[in-house]
Amino acid sequence: MAVDQLVNLLAAVTLIEMMVALGLGVKASDVLSVGKQLDLLFRALLANYIVVPAAALALLLLFHATPMVAAGLLIAAVCPGAPYAPPFTAMAKGNVTLAVGLMVVLAASSAIVAPLLLGFLLPLIAANTALKINVFKMISTLLGAQLLPLCLGLMLRHYRPALAERLKKPASLLTLSLNLFLLTVIILVQFQTLADIHLRGYFGMLCLVVATLLAGRMVAKRAPEDATKSMVLTTSVRNVGVSLVIATGSFPGTAAITSATAYAIFQTVFIALVAMAWGRHTPDVSLIERRAA
Repeated sequence: MAVDQLVNLLAAVTLIEMMVALGLGVKASDVLSVGKQLDLLFRALLANYIVVPAAALALLLLFHATPMVAAGLLIAAVCPGAPYAPPFTAMAKGNVTLAVGLMVVLAASSAIVAPLLLGFLLPLIAANTALKINVFKMISTLLGAQLLPLCLGLMLRHYRPALAERLKKPASLLTLSLNLFLLTVIILVQFQTLADIHLRGYFGMLCLVVATLLAGRMVAKRAPEDATKSMVLTTSVRNVGVSLVIATGSFPGTAAITSATAYAIFQTVFIALVAMAWGRHTPDVSLIERRAA
């Protein structure tokens, strides 16, 4: 088996397991509560599928990124619903229930929306390079590797909650291990290309991460602070697993995988630091209430 095929297979397995684990930890009520808040749901979809991809496209054109590098970053930009959003929201002392509901809705919808967006946006950055994906093939791949496993996890949680609770922790640990292994393999395979990324490239990634944070803040409007944190952090953390499945499946052995991987690492570290800082500057409500009593 070629290295590119191995990376593609590993990315698919990681995504499948990650989606099952995600579903095991989510109550149906969390998802339904978001579905009932139509205005909030519309704003979340607007931020993740319109504002963030538009900002990414503008930055890529501004920085004159090479087509394959631009493809990897654009893939990351159209893939919301990362499983790290609720933990980061908890670190920031935000509304974790809301973050969980938004994460599930975005992760499920991106199986269809992300390939459609890429089919429209990739030609805009292609220049003279053949940057195309098979939209319908990618949708079918993501439905099988993303949506169906997510539904399986949700069904287990709903119909067999005790079993789901027992499986949740080992499944989460396996998700973490598979993600670390996948990133390690890609880093080893693409090490020289990653090492060649200049400071300008990291500055561009920083601009994109800041743009995602601003997009979440912009659509949060006058929401309570805990809901604002959920919206901002859910919007800013893009789904590494989905983006790597698309990148490895559509552009094997290219700089698209390198840029998607580099951005995945960069955004995760940066948003984790933002969440920690945000949480430290937020008063502990329970502590304040105990002191008042």
